[in-house]
Amino acid sequence: MSSVTIWHNPRCSKSRQGLALLEESGAPAEIVKYLDTPPTVEEISSLLKMLDIPARDLMRTKEAIYKELGLKEIEDEAKLIEAMAEHPKLIERPVFIMGDKAIIGRPAEKIIDFLKK
Repeated sequence: MSSVTIWHNPRCSKSRQGLALLEESGAPAEIVKYLDTPPTVEEISSLLKMLDIPARDLMRTKEAIYKELGLKEIEDEAKLIEAMAEHPKLIERPVFIMGDKAIIGRPAEKIIDFLKK
């Protein structure tokens, strides 16, 4: 099985659940606590290509910082990506990356299917 990278927030129950599934799978893993070491604009852009989604679909739109920054009104993908790089709390979690594929690990069933590949 290929190595899996997880963008993980230990304070999030869904992220902890995803990490537990990853550990149960026995796959070699790299755990990135993305709030401590935020991804760069380039890393987020690359992830969005792997996910094949627009930037807003990777964002936690109910976070207070989303409203404070007025991101609902912004359509520019580059500006949304910059906001996630500057405020990683905006990034949905957990994110799993394996090779050139990635998923947002919600619901947990998606993680199980992803790890079987």
